Amino acid sequence: PPEGASPDAPHLRTIRSFVLRTGRTTAGQAKAFADAGPKFLLPYSAAPLDIEAAFGRAAPTILEIGFGMGEATAQIAALLPEKNFLCCEVHTPGVGALLKRITEQGLNNIRILQHDAVQVLDHMLVPGSLDGVHIFFPDPWHKKKHNKRRLIQGPSVSKLASRLKPGGYLHCATDWQPYAEQILEVLKAEPLLKNTADSADGFAPKPDYRPLTKFENRGIKLGHGVWDVVFERV
Repeated sequence: PPEGASPDAPHLRTIRSFVLRTGRTTAGQAKAFADAGPKFLLPYSAAPLDIEAAFGRAAPTILEIGFGMGEATAQIAALLPEKNFLCCEVHTPGVGALLKRITEQGLNNIRILQHDAVQVLDHMLVPGSLDGVHIFFPDPWHKKKHNKRRLIQGPSVSKLASRLKPGGYLHCATDWQPYAEQILEVLKAEPLLKNTADSADGFAPKPDYRPLTKFENRGIKLGHGVWDVVFERV
């Protein structure tokens, strides 16, 4: 633990759903931080976020958790300009890459919080404030002993469900079948949510707005599956 910190300090016991990898920020990403950061990066706060003020408009708002390098995020935001996209990512190169895409594509409907999404949910988003949540390809934490680090667990799903408006949706996608099955079970167990899929296995067809990433296309060619789970707030 840090010098002077108690081994029992709560923040040391917190199980995180991510690891902070070190990655190189390119010159283009650094420039995007300087140029676009002031408008599109939101500071983390322990006070509720005024979504309308943050985006400069009232519009349906989608929370995206863990956007990687922002490729799919930028495509979806361009496809759905009438929606606000509030995007959480902890990794600096990914944030820089999305800021660069925002600038290059002239996108105005994205705001980024470079912070742990669980704390954002706890402190910045009030119940009934979201129209949708996207969680695409979260870290599956393959090893059984690490499964507890998975983002999609009962308590976090209850929190997500409470932040959705009635009729709002939670859309998860993963290419790891055991995680897909766990996600389905966890969402089924949440009383505030109901499955939108009518297939026998409970998985949804890929919604049109979710683009195929390069990674996913490569996987499909190799015969790997991708599972979409879409539930709605009752």
